[in-house]
Amino acid sequence: METRSKLLLKIRPEIPSAKIYESMSNDEAFQNKTLRPIIKMQNDLFVTVFKNYISKRKNVFYELTLQKQMAYIENAIHKDMKFRNSLKGMVIGQFTIEEYKLYIINSSALNKRMMNIVKERLLSSIQLFEKLEILEAV
Repeated sequence: METRSKLLLKIRPEIPSAKIYESMSNDEAFQNKTLRPIIKMQNDLFVTVFKNYISKRKNVFYELTLQKQMAYIENAIHKDMKFRNSLKGMVIGQFTIEEYKLYIINSSALNKRMMNIVKERLLSSIQLFEKLEILEAV
């Protein structure tokens, strides 16, 4: 029977551009080896969660200009602690035990890296947050 760790590592996408070098800091290596693949794998979930976030806040997001929508995403991730912690949980829940042990050594700096990557993913997916107008039959 395969262990949880092996199964988690098996389902993660490979990111060829996320290289790991001897000269890298431990945080940067963790970012490229662990955070980037997990966040890429969880991207569809993050998009769905953010759509729900918009909905729970009365769809104000849809009335904003593109610049303000980008600021809204940034603000949600950096200022709304409940939302931020939810996003962190979606990433941390995909860690192996070994990765978690590395993560807790410098969780503050790694959380910053994690949230910046999630923010960039949501910003690059901003077109997916357009409000869908339902056409009614006449």
